[in-house]
Amino acid sequence: MTTTTLTHTIVRGDEAERVADGPTSTITLLADREHTNDASSINRAFLAVGSPGAPAHSHDHATETILVIAGSLDVLIDEEVHTLMAGDLVFIAAGTTHAFAPTPGHEADTLSFYTPGQGRFPYYRMLEQLHRGEITVADLQATADRFDNHYVDSAAWRASRS
Repeated sequence: MTTTTLTHTIVRGDEAERVADGPTSTITLLADREHTNDASSINRAFLAVGSPGAPAHSHDHATETILVIAGSLDVLIDEEVHTLMAGDLVFIAAGTTHAFAPTPGHEADTLSFYTPGQGRFPYYRMLEQLHRGEITVADLQATADRFDNHYVDSAAWRASRS
């Protein structure tokens, strides 16, 4: 159960909505803009070994901060790939090309914060619909402006994943 007032939000983790955006990852939807007075959107993602993670993309308006709770996460920042371990955090400014996936042979458990809040929960639900074959990649890409999620090509990211 999520309790939201003008001053606080409490999210019970075991009751939070979970979406599977692929066979190797689960996103737990913790708090979105309506729960934080537009301040942030927060999710927890578990990426199993072999998960493709998030492809190269940028956000025009939101910063993204990722905390690695457990495991190992490769993160693209512009054209450089960094490996983060449990306890590491990365802050990614709006407009910065980035991507992430578990380091090969590892899993990653992460907590992500987007500021300001963007109403991203419908986007994550669309990722699950894409995984189930209910929508197409073109349907997802058509929401780029709505969800401030703009996919880009990155030779550095492609090279790091091969």
